[in-house]
Amino acid sequence: MLSRVAERLYWMSRYVERAENTARMIKSFNVMTLDMPRSVQLSWRGLVSVTGTDAIFNEHYQRDDERNCVKFLIADAYNPGSVLSTLRAARENVRTTRDLVPTEAWEVVNELYIFARDNVESGINKRARFEFLSEIVQRCQTLGGLVAGCMSHDSAFDFICLGRSIERADMTSRQIDAGAVQLLIGKDDPQPHEGLLWTTVLRAQSGFQMYRQHVKRRINGVDVVRFLLQDTLFPRAVAHSVAQAEAALGRLPHNDIPLRLAVQARRHVLEADVEKLIVAEELHDFIDVVQTEIGDIHDAIVQCWFPQAVATA
Repeated sequence: MLSRVAERLYWMSRYVERAENTARMIKSFNVMTLDMPRSVQLSWRGLVSVTGTDAIFNEHYQRDDERNCVKFLIADAYNPGSVLSTLRAARENVRTTRDLVPTEAWEVVNELYIFARDNVESGINKRARFEFLSEIVQRCQTLGGLVAGCMSHDSAFDFICLGRSIERADMTSRQIDAGAVQLLIGKDDPQPHEGLLWTTVLRAQSGFQMYRQHVKRRINGVDVVRFLLQDTLFPRAVAHSVAQAEAALGRLPHNDIPLRLAVQARRHVLEADVEKLIVAEELHDFIDVVQTEIGDIHDAIVQCWFPQAVATA
């Protein structure tokens, strides 16, 4: 497989996963705003912080109100992480690699982008936002199922799995780091609404039902963080996502450095004492290290299989 083709498949998968994750996050937060008492003020700016695009937001907006934050995350072309921007990039990557993916995959991505482009205003509008975001998530999941069920599990498929797993681990770790409490303005006494806040974090990963099924305790910060960070059976948990990346790397040639980094990252995540980290207020620093390790895996993948990207950077 040509290096540039592998790179496009990798980034196609990352972009689709990023669009889905962003849509999930906005959707779950939007539901929380309806459930919270009016006396509790919520910060939409926290969602921008989760995506790591504060600097870009500050360049274009003076107010961090609901409409500006949602528009930035869904529609703005100058935000490379917006839903519309990532779907546009995913579409372009699929268009140039159509001979390696099922024909239906190109059709799904193309129709997904056209739907998002033509209906983006409904996503910004509060009344139609839930339906718009639900459609984005559903179509992204359709693509994932199509690729998994109709594509040969060869090297091309491994690069798609690799992109999805790296992106998923990164976004889940970001949401753990932000936490529900950090989405509040004025965090002096978050306890009365802690359950609802952590439920929102779970729902952003579609993990609420699986948490209730496997953890079987009332929702609390320690258990939610442990579930989203270390659960090896939940597909969107960091440990599971890194393990999936590790498996994909193991099937690819010349994988020594990225595979070793993935093994180290998985062990680091699984060996963490979550309760101790939270009590000692060291969770943020730990997540920073995890995100650095995920970034190192990505850099090693680029160095190993996409050298032309390094040369043109």
